[in-house]
Order: sequence, then C-alpha cells, then structure tokens
Amino acid sequence: MALTIKEIKQQLEDINDLSNPLFATFDTDSRAGVKKASEARKKAIQAILDEDQRLENMLRYEKALYAQGYQAIAGIDEVGRGPLAGPVVAACVILPKNCKITGLNDSKKIPKSKHETIYNQVVEQALAIGIGLMTNEVIDEVNIYQATKLAMQAAINNLQGQGEVLKPDFLLIDAMQLDNSIPQKSIIKGDANSLSIAAASIVAKVTRDRLMADYDKAYPGYDFAKNAGYGTKTHLEGLRNLGVTEIHRQTFEPVKSML
Repeated sequence: MALTIKEIKQQLEDINDLSNPLFATFDTDSRAGVKKASEARKKAIQAILDEDQRLENMLRYEKALYAQGYQAIAGIDEVGRGPLAGPVVAACVILPKNCKITGLNDSKKIPKSKHETIYNQVVEQALAIGIGLMTNEVIDEVNIYQATKLAMQAAINNLQGQGEVLKPDFLLIDAMQLDNSIPQKSIIKGDANSLSIAAASIVAKVTRDRLMADYDKAYPGYDFAKNAGYGTKTHLEGLRNLGVTEIHRQTFEPVKSML
C-alpha cells in the first residue's frame, strides 16, 4: 500500500542528506504533491549546506589563528560613526572555537526583524563580550576616528564572561588599527569576512539601537528610535523645528551650522 503524501512529508523531514536514496524513490512517484514536497526538502537541505559553507568561509581567519596556537580570538567592530546624534558604540566578542551561528553576518546584511534573535544567540554562546561607548561630547572633543578607537579599546577593557574578565590573545578588528600590545589584524569589511567581527557588529548594533530608542523617549520629535541618530528627513525636520539636543554632535553638519 502506497504511503500517503502526509506520511511521505514526515519521512522527508527526517532526511538531511541530498544523496539519500529515498529522494530517487519519491521522484518516480506520479503524484504532483510528492514531487513538490521532495523538491522543497532538497531546496531546504541545500540552503542549510550553503549557510554552513558561508559560515565556514567566515571562520577562515579564526581557523588560521587557531592553527598558530591562539585561543581567545576577539572580534571587534563599531556602530555609529555617521549619525548626527548619540554615541559611537563598539563591541568586543570572543566566540568558542569554530562556533557557527546560523544567520550571523555583517549586521547591515541581517534583516532588522532578526537582529534581536541573532544578538541573543551571540550572547548565549559567546565566551566573553565587552561594550565600549564614547559620547557625543567625546566625539566632538577628539573627532569621530579617535573616539571610535577609544570605544574599541574600552570594549576590550570591559570584556566579561563566564563570571570573570577575559583577556584576548588576538584581535580581529574591522578596518582599524589599535594602539595595543595584543597581536591584531585589521580586516577591510571585516564584519562580512570574519564571524568574530560579525558577532561584535550585531552586539554593537543592537546595543546602540536600544540606547537610541531610549533617547527617543527623552527627546521626542527626532524619530531616534527609527533613524538611530542618522540624518534622515524626519530627524532634520526635528532639528529645524525643535533645535539641537544635548546628544547631538556639535562638530557634525548641519548641527555645527545651526549653532
């Protein structure tokens, strides 16, 4: 007696290998529903394989360093260099050896709806996380480039995990060089090429977005919860109508000219 389509779908769910002989059996089934279910499962398995390969590729820097004997490899990235308001936030993340988190990527490439989910997975799996924050006052005082370096160094200094502060033995940094005695490598577009930096990218992004959502309540009318301080149309309208707030960067245009 032939299996029902429902029963076949249940069998397909248990298949995780494209070479499974059951696919050949189901592909000869004359029922359109069976063929459709079989193709859908093949696509799902291929998507899993493709994602695993993408993550494997993003671990190439870390794996090369593991092979050299490094153990605590920290990824470092920042968010908030371009906005007109709010701090620049950096994160430092040490992931377990060969850790893969599905969907983890440059935070700009992760759908907004998935930010919190992937952030939570990073927090759950990371051996240590540090956050560094430099306010708009510091940015105005030393410039955004120097403030970013200070935020990154603060993130390293603030590393905490497993109940103790951890010291990394190698730093993978997104497009920056730090004045630091720890061995380091600056990687252009690091958040898209290193899983450790990608982890830091999403931690910094979610941390800063939450801060800007809080500022939106303190300074209504600028739409900070949506624009995170970037110079959107709504933000610029708020500046024109309400003026400059305490969290605006006074050395950034058009804020500078308004003062």
